[in-house]
Amino acid sequence: MSTLAVATLHQALRKSFATLESNQKVWKSVLAECSPLMVSLGNLAEQSRALSNVQISNTPLRGFPDLEERLRFKLLEATDIVLGKLNEKMSSLQSARDAISNQVASILHLYEQNAHSLDLLAVTEGSTTTPSVADMLEWLQDAERHYRQQFLRRKTLLQTLRADDLSLLESAPQRWNSLESPSAEDHITGKMYMTSMSVKVLSYPLHCSLSSLERKASGLL
Repeated sequence: MSTLAVATLHQALRKSFATLESNQKVWKSVLAECSPLMVSLGNLAEQSRALSNVQISNTPLRGFPDLEERLRFKLLEATDIVLGKLNEKMSSLQSARDAISNQVASILHLYEQNAHSLDLLAVTEGSTTTPSVADMLEWLQDAERHYRQQFLRRKTLLQTLRADDLSLLESAPQRWNSLESPSAEDHITGKMYMTSMSVKVLSYPLHCSLSSLERKASGLL
């Protein structure tokens, strides 16, 4: 029974790390799309502040009495558009985060269901080329926690921004970039690389184990 349970866990681990890898790519791609939007947000805030510091009535443009109002409206409108696009990107980040969280929750639930039939050594023992099941489960939880916290911090930052609060808008790009955690991303990528090779190595014997168990079960019917 322990052999079948471990084989089932390894199959689930393959799926979990594949899900993590694909959604990490989505996450990075969406963040790359957010960068120019944040720069635009800061630039629009600077333009709005510059407009506030200029007395149009003292310039050659004083013949256009409603010019300042129209320019301010255009800047506010452009800012709202950029904020809307950033919120759309957050929806994409949330989808990636949810996919990772759901997959990790699923494999942890599977582990709990089979815990009674698992041999402790089969779960905790690894080798120089093959991480243990326990290690891989821990890595998945670390990755899930990272993306969950990253999403929450970025969402919280965006929720503080308003088109009429120039100070917050001007500092938004820098604060957004400060949330980056390249060391955590590198750590996750490194663990995925380690597991990608070991899981491939495990796939053949696990397939054989399952086939053998299925044949034995068929012989008992």
